[in-house]
Amino acid sequence: MGEVIARRSAVRRPSLSASVAYDSADAGDSVIASARDFTADFLTAAPAAGGAPVSQERIDLARLVVSELVTNAVRHAPGPCRVLLELFEDAVDISVFDRLDASPVPRPHDPQRIGQHGVEIVMAVCESVSVEPRRSGKRVRARLSLA
Repeated sequence: MGEVIARRSAVRRPSLSASVAYDSADAGDSVIASARDFTADFLTAAPAAGGAPVSQERIDLARLVVSELVTNAVRHAPGPCRVLLELFEDAVDISVFDRLDASPVPRPHDPQRIGQHGVEIVMAVCESVSVEPRRSGKRVRARLSLA
């Protein structure tokens, strides 16, 4: 008779998630500010590892990541975008969905360049960054440690 081995699922499930969608008619700067505030409110209300509150430093970094990703979506992608926040015990996944198929491209380090450092910043502060093609556009997901 065969032996049944129980396996743990490799899929991690968030303990809490929230999303907000922005219409293409929304003004760019107000969308960016709204997404930052949405992120701060979500993390302020959500307990992190061990039920402790998320530190202000991590909230500020999450706001920075959201700001950079939403700025890219607003400036370069046609149509609406959506922000999804997923809280795990030790991290928050920040996803921005937009209608542009092209992936953001990190540029080589250039201290003389003014602007266009968003992808570099996100990659520097996050544990991982991925781009997932979708039926209509893409999902940019960044994982930020809460430790």
